[in-house]
Amino acid sequence: MSNSDNSSELNDVISHNVYFEGKVQSLGLETLKGKATVGVMKKGTYTFSASSPEEMVIVSGIMHVKLPSDSYKEYKSQENFHVAAGTSFDIICDDDVAYICYYG
Repeated sequence: MSNSDNSSELNDVISHNVYFEGKVQSLGLETLKGKATVGVMKKGTYTFSASSPEEMVIVSGIMHVKLPSDSYKEYKSQENFHVAAGTSFDIICDDDVAYICYYG
């Protein structure tokens, strides 16, 4: 890994987001697919709101997700799900989970 100062990078600013008393944390960045966050969730139950469409990809662990008007479904490493804008969804993590979320 180099320590270059190349301003032609997609975006050299990385945001750090902390939710649920530090149990969910993510780093925000710009990717070739657009805005994204890479994060971790500690064991627990969470409710999130989506202001824009989201695609969540599980990197490690298992996530149980309840989308609007649906029952809980299990998602494992390399599986993904989509969330519509303007909705809320519930997540249960029985163990720590890593994910990437694409927005838009």
